[in-house]
Amino acid sequence: MSTENASAPGNGTQPAELAQTQQGPVVVRRTRGRETTTTDQRLLDSRGPSDWVHTDPWRVLRIQAEFVEGFGALAELPKAVTVFGSARTARDDPEYAVGRSVGAALADAGFAVITGGGPGAMEAVNRGCSEAGGYSVGLGIELPFEQGLNPWVDLGVNFRYFFARKTMFVKYSQAFIGLPGGFGTLDELFEALTLVQTKKVTKFPVVLFGRRYWQGLYDWLRDSVQGGGKIGVPDLALLHLTDDIDDAVRVVEEAYQAWEETH
Repeated sequence: MSTENASAPGNGTQPAELAQTQQGPVVVRRTRGRETTTTDQRLLDSRGPSDWVHTDPWRVLRIQAEFVEGFGALAELPKAVTVFGSARTARDDPEYAVGRSVGAALADAGFAVITGGGPGAMEAVNRGCSEAGGYSVGLGIELPFEQGLNPWVDLGVNFRYFFARKTMFVKYSQAFIGLPGGFGTLDELFEALTLVQTKKVTKFPVVLFGRRYWQGLYDWLRDSVQGGGKIGVPDLALLHLTDDIDDAVRVVEEAYQAWEETH
């Protein structure tokens, strides 16, 4: 075989040595993405607009900072339950009263509560927990429409990125309780179910509170999703539907005791 053929790319053999540059951990060969200056030079010699603040490499540092801040703030949090629910639940809605009762019951059982920190059902849960002397946590998110943390949050952390916030919801919770809610609640619900189904988290119950609201979704999962072979019988059993606050707390406590026995 000739040297020319051996060095030709695309013929399944090792190409001859190519000109390359090293950009930190990244190797650039040929002319693709080739920089004409070094990172240090651009750092020390840069003048002009602040577009660099919005570039992907800089975002990595922001993302890292959010994880560090969240881990630091929540590291000493006691056993906790994340409760989701609609930000649109009005204070005079019966569901708001339910949220307060759920928050109070969890506090009485010795659990801190974690919510998205916003208004509506989230505020109700934080309020009930705080009024019962519990530890009330809110993990807020930057949104186009400002919400801000509700006044019943004892410890609040605001996030730019949903995925960093979701990590905190899971890492520092022993259970999820879903009150009636919209897309955000559904997003967190199915995220939690996926993590439990794939055993990324264990001994982690998911409780849906309010049969009238959740029964249609549960029936669809049973009849269409499980019935069509898309999930198994054990997967549907990951959900616990209830209208009873004591029952919801019991499920949480039993799961936590099982978790303690294995840790």
